Amino acid sequence: MKYIYYPGCSLEGTAAEYNASTLATMKALGAELTELEDWTCCGASAADATSYLLSMVLAARNLALAEGMDGEADIMVPCSACYLNLRKVEDHVQQDAGLSDKINEALKEEGLAYRGGIKVRHFLDVVVNDFDPEAIGRMVKNRLEGQRIAIYYGCQALRPYATYDDPEQPRSLEPLIQALGAEVHPWTAGAKCCGAALMTTKKDAAMELTGGILKAAKGADCIVTLCPMCEMNLEAFQKPVSKALEEDLEIPVLYLPQLLGAALGLSGEDLKLNLNLALPDSFKERLIS
Repeated sequence: MKYIYYPGCSLEGTAAEYNASTLATMKALGAELTELEDWTCCGASAADATSYLLSMVLAARNLALAEGMDGEADIMVPCSACYLNLRKVEDHVQQDAGLSDKINEALKEEGLAYRGGIKVRHFLDVVVNDFDPEAIGRMVKNRLEGQRIAIYYGCQALRPYATYDDPEQPRSLEPLIQALGAEVHPWTAGAKCCGAALMTTKKDAAMELTGGILKAAKGADCIVTLCPMCEMNLEAFQKPVSKALEEDLEIPVLYLPQLLGAALGLSGEDLKLNLNLALPDSFKERLIS
């Protein structure tokens, strides 16, 4: 299976472990990823606040580049915010007949044009729909027996485009986690907001949201995430949230491809486990055997 790969900015910085583990794990699964040539920022959450058209053009530029690479391949995006920004271009162009012309007027400065001929897919969508859990289970070299996993989907991988899972009660990852030999932690917080960028603007509100998720994860051995912002909030703020709530809420947190890669027998170096902020050595030893 071939995919055009759009890593996005976070995966070259604070979420470098997400990038490395995605590349390593997809290779282990037999997938071929070709990084999007000359990709640029999708606009993240800041562009729309500055200019709606800018937010569309920044994302559409990357899609136009992808359309020129391989007409048969989908574009795979690990970062949930990037996925949402790229995905919404198609949706907004369909709703606004004049938007495509405005986007292409800006893109023509680079000799580019957005045609709307490529499918944007989240890493989650690719893993759960293009690969058979039972087949992956047969590839497992390090079964995760005895591990209880709290699957945290977050918001943007599922909302507002509920194309491959229920955004209120997501379950798409459960067969895969079970195929790895692990147990799924029963909870209802898998699709609740972690507070996202509120950690920098309204910290008390975000701490409350993050604390609720960490509380709900009690009884699990780790939380598995799909989004750099979610990972950051759940990892970096465990100690202050625990202090504020007067309760020990510290728990290992890692990205889905890190968990999957560990089960497939990849090394801690392959998966960059040393970059995780909330992954004690005792858990690493259990994960990588």
